[in-house]
Amino acid sequence: MADTPQPNEVVVDRRRFLTWVVASPALVVAARLGLDVPSADAAKTEAATAETALNAYVAIQADGGIHATLPRTEMGQGITTGVAMLVAEELDVSLGSVEVRTADADARWLIQLTGLSSTMRYLAGPIRAAAATARARLVTAAANRWHVPAQSLTTVNGEVVAPDGRRACYGSLAEDAARVLLLLVSAQPKNPSAYTVVGQPTGRIDAMQLVTGAARYALDLDIPGAVPVVVARPPTLRGTVRDFDASAALAMPGVLGVARIPTGVAVAAGNFSQAFAARDALNVSWAPGPASHLSDADIRARLRDAIGARPLPPLFTARTLEGRFDFPYLAHAPMETQSCVARVTSDSAELWLGAQDPKFVQREVAQALGWALTPQRVTVHTARAGGGFGRRFFAEAAVEAAHISRALSRPVKLMWTRNDDMRHGRYRPASHHRILAYVGANGSILGWNHRAAIPTVEFPHGFGDVLTSLLGIFLPEVTSATFFALTQHVPYRFGLVGQELREVSLPIPTASFRSVFTSQVGVANEVFVDQLARELGRDPVELRRSQLTSSRLKAVLDKVVLEGAWGRPLPPGVAQGVAVLEEWDSAIAHLVEVDVTGEAPRVLRVVIAADVGLPINPKSIEAQLQGAAIDAFSTTLSAGIHIDAGAVREGSFADYRWLRMKHAPSEIAVHLVRSDDRVGGVGELGYPSAAAALTNAIARATGTMPTRFPLLDAGA
Repeated sequence: MADTPQPNEVVVDRRRFLTWVVASPALVVAARLGLDVPSADAAKTEAATAETALNAYVAIQADGGIHATLPRTEMGQGITTGVAMLVAEELDVSLGSVEVRTADADARWLIQLTGLSSTMRYLAGPIRAAAATARARLVTAAANRWHVPAQSLTTVNGEVVAPDGRRACYGSLAEDAARVLLLLVSAQPKNPSAYTVVGQPTGRIDAMQLVTGAARYALDLDIPGAVPVVVARPPTLRGTVRDFDASAALAMPGVLGVARIPTGVAVAAGNFSQAFAARDALNVSWAPGPASHLSDADIRARLRDAIGARPLPPLFTARTLEGRFDFPYLAHAPMETQSCVARVTSDSAELWLGAQDPKFVQREVAQALGWALTPQRVTVHTARAGGGFGRRFFAEAAVEAAHISRALSRPVKLMWTRNDDMRHGRYRPASHHRILAYVGANGSILGWNHRAAIPTVEFPHGFGDVLTSLLGIFLPEVTSATFFALTQHVPYRFGLVGQELREVSLPIPTASFRSVFTSQVGVANEVFVDQLARELGRDPVELRRSQLTSSRLKAVLDKVVLEGAWGRPLPPGVAQGVAVLEEWDSAIAHLVEVDVTGEAPRVLRVVIAADVGLPINPKSIEAQLQGAAIDAFSTTLSAGIHIDAGAVREGSFADYRWLRMKHAPSEIAVHLVRSDDRVGGVGELGYPSAAAALTNAIARATGTMPTRFPLLDAGA
């Protein structure tokens, strides 16, 4: 990735959630018609002038190299490799000849949000169409140059080849191809049955950069004159500065300036070590934040009270089974903490950061600088990010950096510490759940009612477009409830099924977390399905098979049962658990084997089966599902956030207890089950059923269903 990524333009739709957004089909049509989408006017480099854009996604360099534009953010999920594979496939070039560049924020793009497991789901079609169109243009240009039938030409290794042996590399044809108005060959993408690149397990194209440290994140960028900055923050969430004395800090070596900003007091210095020392020398008087009256016990009580009375059971109900579950606040804890480089002048601002929605960052910074009506004055360059999981939807670091740069009249490099990230971030909200299963006299399941009390999940960024962003800002409860209704479902024939969200207003900042509501609702559902099986005296796999409404779920469940040897004899204290999930156009099942004979449960083995449709890069899918499983096991067993009088107790991985390498299972086997050629979501898919399968395994091993997470939490 270049230090300053070059802007391009693309239009993407969001399909399921906002059916009125139809940008992707429009782009597909434009690509197939050979229509160029104009790129944004930003600083052009010599490299940019030495290439020719054939459409919104694909540009050909004079030497035949290919630049592909990615309008989403690489956060470690491997989407750059997936995009490169799609382009290489359709253009018949080697993977190494494709360079993927991340696009900057641009108001003419409808959606640039990286989330909802949507990147490959919604970009695969347009990218394939764009690359296939680029190939058709190149072939047409060669046919026109050689005066031969276009259908007689082939493409191989970045060249157009004629039957008589003549060859022309793509670079030599690019300018002529860009002027093609009428395609002489089909621009239809290949049939998946003909793929030779897509679908093959492939290492990441940026692997060498990552392992050598050459990969550049926001704070690695060499922005002239940018100085290190850190911020002194209040002890409580969203506390504010009453007064401060910076005299001692300003007298310290290397200190370049101190500035008061809405969220604290910023210190700039010659290096970060000097900045930290000066920050600690500040004398600040803090006003408590709005949550200073709240601690864990208060929050749990508020959530339990919100559940309300039981609804009336369906007719012919012989007995009602009840399950209650408590989930904690969770920090996203990406490996790269929040950071931003900013350069603000009197009439413009330029920022570099890893953002899950750079256009939202642009609007937020413009608002903070008093330029709400002219957000184009803010340029946002999207850098590689070290994890996101929903945390990087928000723009706090960018807004702070912009304020500081303006106050100090110089470019700045703002870094949040790990403590900043843990204690002043945004969190997956805590929740309390009551699930009721209504059972008839013959053991039939007549109904299912799940009521979840959850603090409002904030979606001010919306789902990637301005309209839903405005709804998220002005009607946060409505946006949260709508997202709940659109994403939560029970995949079983359980009679009269109801799932209800009871939103609770608490002044603790929230954000969507990996799989959003399903990380709690879906987990509780799958754990209670196992409890229901125990109450009915049925095998949990047999019960699921008999009640599942999805053939894809049945297929992945059968696969983990087979590969995991479900039901085989196990030593005392060792047991297996299963769980399933269908979401984001994909289906998944987990089988987890756990040993509870030690001081803490130990995961021995994990078997995963997933149907994600067309697996663009099976190796990337395997890595994402394995990582999601570790996330799920961490938050199920040991990692959670505590609130003490409005302050977050945890400050680092020392007390936010993510699993260590020694806790990882010796085997996490991933099997892909392909039912069709749709491209399903992966990034969020692997979390909920992994957490539920582990919980179910522990319940089978101990004979007691866990109801409060994380399981090893010592309490408030």
